[in-house]
Amino acid sequence: MLEALVTTAAGALSATVGVLVGGIVARRAQDNQWLRDQQLGAYQDLFSHYAKFTMELRQAHGAQRGWDYDWGEWNAALMRAGLVAPGDVAAEIDGFGRAINSFLDQVARSRDPRLDPLSPEAFEQARQAPAQAQVKLVNAIRRSLSRDAEGLPFGIGG
Repeated sequence: MLEALVTTAAGALSATVGVLVGGIVARRAQDNQWLRDQQLGAYQDLFSHYAKFTMELRQAHGAQRGWDYDWGEWNAALMRAGLVAPGDVAAEIDGFGRAINSFLDQVARSRDPRLDPLSPEAFEQARQAPAQAQVKLVNAIRRSLSRDAEGLPFGIGG
């Protein structure tokens, strides 16, 4: 009788421990998936804004017209990405933001494309620092999300 009681109690304890450990593991997996989804969304938003305002500025200089962009959205995208990014990715986001700031000094803040447009070659030259920072950021993101140690040797888009 005592042996049956001990065996039953041990089985119940094992099952309870298994359920608790399984719950902890499942919760951790859900938390990791949620964070990954948030990171991907923030990174996509950041690159989407970058592509939009870069294209807007390129077209404004090419057509010698004015331009408009909601810089609050760009700053919000930078902050959202920085909030969910691991430290090494956040450092690259900061470097990317600084390169964009320098780019904007050259093509947007100091020049009116209606009166003093950049040539396509000069625009492309001004875009080189952000393009290089973009590659570094994309590779940091790829490493953090997929453990892609090699990364990409080139930028995508532009």
